[in-house]
Amino acid sequence: MRNRLVMGVIGLLLSGCTFNFPLFPGPGPLQETQVDGTGKAKVLLIEISGVISSQDNEGFRATPSMIASVKEQLTRAAKDEKVKAVVLRINTPGGTVTASDIIYHELKTFKASRKIPIIASIMDLGTSGGYYIAAAADQVLAHPSSVTGSIGVIMLTVNARGLLEKVGVEATAVTSGPRKDMGSPFRTMTIEERAIFQGLIDSFYQRFLNIVQEGRANLQMEQIKRLADGRIYTGEQAKAAGLVDEIGYLEDAIAVAKKKAGLTDARVVTYKRPGEYSNNVYSRVLAPSGLASLADLDLMSFVRGGTPQFMYLWMP
Repeated sequence: MRNRLVMGVIGLLLSGCTFNFPLFPGPGPLQETQVDGTGKAKVLLIEISGVISSQDNEGFRATPSMIASVKEQLTRAAKDEKVKAVVLRINTPGGTVTASDIIYHELKTFKASRKIPIIASIMDLGTSGGYYIAAAADQVLAHPSSVTGSIGVIMLTVNARGLLEKVGVEATAVTSGPRKDMGSPFRTMTIEERAIFQGLIDSFYQRFLNIVQEGRANLQMEQIKRLADGRIYTGEQAKAAGLVDEIGYLEDAIAVAKKKAGLTDARVVTYKRPGEYSNNVYSRVLAPSGLASLADLDLMSFVRGGTPQFMYLWMP
C-alpha cells in the first residue's frame, strides 16, 4: 500500500501537477488548555516572555507579536464569563516604550471591562518594560531570586561613521531641515540633538514614574524617583522597597488570584496554538520556533535599521 502511494505521488509530480499548500503552516486560532486545578471557574495564565516588541516572530512557523498575542488572549477571555482571574507570568528584560505601554493599556482596559483580579508573577526577570506591565496588576509577586526594577528609559542607536571612514564609504543626506536626520548612524550627534533626544527620554521616564505611582499607592513620587535610577533589585529587595507586594512562587500567585476572585476551586488554563504543548503552569505558553527564540536574544535587531529606539529595557 505504501509503495503504491509513493508511486502515485511520483506519478503526479511527473505529470506536471502543481500543489499549493504551505510547507510550514501558519499559526491557527487559540485553543484552551487546562494545566492545573479543578472546578468550573477558570484562572487564565498569560505569558509575557522575551523582549517586548510589536514585531511578529518570524521563522519556519511564524507567530503573532507579543502585542497581538496578548490582545487576542484578553479578547477571548473577555467573552468567557468562567474566567474569574488572570495571572501574568512575566519573564522579560523589557522592550520598546510603545509596545510596553500598549500591553499595559490593554490589561487596564480588560480589567475595567471585566472587573476581575489580575496578579503578576515575576519569574527570572521582570525589569523595565516588564515591571511597567506588572504595574497594571492588582498585586505583584516576585520569586526570592527574581530580578526586577530597572525603572527608566534608554535610547539605542549606533554610530557607523568610523567604520565607514575605514572602508572609504561616505554617506550623504539631503534634508529639508538641520534636524531631519538627527540620530543618523552616519554622523556624530550634536549637542543640540542630544538635548532634543534627552527631552523625549525625560517625557517617557515621567510617564513610567506616573505608571508606577498609580500601581504602587504605598509609595510617594519622591520615593519612586529615588528607586527609579535604573538600578535592579532582587525580589527581596523589591519587597523591602515596596515595589512588589509579596515574595512567592507561581503557585502562590495563582492562589492569590483565586482568593481575590473568591474562589475555592478553579481550573488554571492557558490559550495556545495548535501544535504547541503545555502540561503544567511552568510550560511555555506560547513557544516560538527556534529561530524566533534566537531573535529574542538579538537585541541589536532593534537598531539595525539605523533608527534610534526608545526602550524600557534593562540592557547591561
